[in-house]
Amino acid sequence: MDRCVVLVDAGYLLGATASLLAGDPSRSRVTVDHTALITALRERAEAETGLPLLRIYWFDAAPDRRPMPEHRRLRVLPRVTVRLGALTRAEGRWVQKGVDAAMHAELSELARNRACADVVLITGDGDLLPGMMTAKEHGVAVHLWALQAADGDFNQSEDLVGEADERRVLDREWIEGSFSLRENASVFPAPGQGPPQEIAKILAAPPAVAPPSVPVPVRPAAVVPAPGAPAAANGRPQPAAAALKVVPTPKDLAGRTAALTSVGAVGGHGVNGGANAGPVLRWSSDRGWVDRPAPEPAVTAGDGLPTLAQLTTAEQRWADREEDITSIGGDAHEVGQVFARRWSERLGDVERLTALWPDYPRIPHRVDGELLRYAARFGLLAHKDDQIDEHDRYAIRAGFWKELAARVPGGSMIVDD
Repeated sequence: MDRCVVLVDAGYLLGATASLLAGDPSRSRVTVDHTALITALRERAEAETGLPLLRIYWFDAAPDRRPMPEHRRLRVLPRVTVRLGALTRAEGRWVQKGVDAAMHAELSELARNRACADVVLITGDGDLLPGMMTAKEHGVAVHLWALQAADGDFNQSEDLVGEADERRVLDREWIEGSFSLRENASVFPAPGQGPPQEIAKILAAPPAVAPPSVPVPVRPAAVVPAPGAPAAANGRPQPAAAALKVVPTPKDLAGRTAALTSVGAVGGHGVNGGANAGPVLRWSSDRGWVDRPAPEPAVTAGDGLPTLAQLTTAEQRWADREEDITSIGGDAHEVGQVFARRWSERLGDVERLTALWPDYPRIPHRVDGELLRYAARFGLLAHKDDQIDEHDRYAIRAGFWKELAARVPGGSMIVDD
């Protein structure tokens, strides 16, 4: 059939682009305008083959084959189909499984069913050679596209290059039409360098001040024996040689109280007459052993502010998901800014957020937990054993404070200091 199809190996495309633009093959170093990229691929494929586009297949990998935000953005674009392989851990690093096999199967089926006359392959992996040969045997013309290599050399299998009917190189100018370096790439310090200023403030912040602890009284060893100490015939503990001179640990207190309880159960003189079966901590006073309530945890002014979930309606939640899929790139710094923007806008009275400045750079506990859960939607848990990387957490919170500083009175004086 007189149509063309484009098959994209996303790992090759994004890795080669990052190598060219950033000198680092990590795909997280570049930002992709997916709409512009798909449009550019379609226009170039139709121009070079002289045929209308049937479909663009995007092959990538994801943990448990669950679509990441970029995959959700791609699959809602016209004429785009996303195929996902598995991302698994092997020998301490993450590797793709099933991507090459999926590309081979798709290419063979398209050729066998005569669904297209020309196929454009954007890949560098020689494992696709058998699929390329099968497509040619069924009369399909194969166009192999490469990304300009950072070192000027080939970044594709020589066997693929030799077997392709046509070969083109996507140069830097074409690539920069859809890709760009992440603006905050420096948010992750290079080896031997310290963290940037806004993250350094978070790192250098003193630990939260805990409420003053209640001193634990030390009872004489003559009154409370150590666990397992022998008792006199009348059920009372025998006196020890000297009083205990060190502050007991909670474990010591629990064991001693349990022993006292068991003694009281026999002689009738224990705590509550031996009624308590478990350890109970008491406070010593002139009136004897009495219960004392635990101290209340410290509460900051920001803890009284509502969370984003409490301020969001069902309609806004649906719109947020649409924006996350179509517009938000998933960069850690950007995620923190988006969350702060929505929170401040829906709170309405931004003056209430000035209560946060005395506690900067700490975020109220409930809001901080909600922020990190929101960040997890963008795949920031991926490749990191199901927990957000330390540098990502700093970047998320730095983005949060940066956005609030631009919106809340007095913020720029505190965050920018």
